[in-house]
Amino acid sequence: MIYEFRTYDIKPHSLPEVEKRFGEAYETRKKFSPLAAYWHTEIGPLNQVIHVWPYQDLEERARIRDAAVKEGAGKWPPNTSEFMVRQRSDIFIPFDFSPEIKPGRQGPFFEMRIYTYATGQLENLTRAWAHAIPFRMQHGKPTAILYSELGGLNQFMHIWPYKTLDERWNLRNKLRETGNWPPSAAAKKAGLPEYHLVHQENKILMPAAFSPLQ
Repeated sequence: MIYEFRTYDIKPHSLPEVEKRFGEAYETRKKFSPLAAYWHTEIGPLNQVIHVWPYQDLEERARIRDAAVKEGAGKWPPNTSEFMVRQRSDIFIPFDFSPEIKPGRQGPFFEMRIYTYATGQLENLTRAWAHAIPFRMQHGKPTAILYSELGGLNQFMHIWPYKTLDERWNLRNKLRETGNWPPSAAAKKAGLPEYHLVHQENKILMPAAFSPLQ
């Protein structure tokens, strides 16, 4: 299983029209394969939309994308190019301990945290997270935990749903006080090898009305 994260920076004030056109075009696109999620940024980099597509592998991705354009009766891709400022595509692979991204109601607030780890640190990072994640799941499951395969290299992404932003704040503080979270603290406590990060970013996302994940 792979997930393609397509991140588009769009022009100011264009979000309602971008989501409207995408939602209309998705009625055609979903006949070929489902969307996992469609979000826009609420906090963090502004005027950004992120759509997530699951595929079995890169071959399936290529086949479905080609069919959607050729057989989509001119309705796919959506006519939103006039609003685009920048586009990027990244392929992520879920860790064994990551849930599958499934339709349903989890949010409406989603925190996406993207870390760039030092070259050669994926093994240590994986061990630390595999050790710590059972404790964290006792207090709420993540939407997904993944690492990059294509696009930005040495990237690690974890996505967490919250009912409110106050819930996020209170839960993070509560877990930090236990010493069992975040995974870097838990790894040190357990005597596991440390992992080294070189960059961190986060953003708060909210789903579009047509997103299968809410």
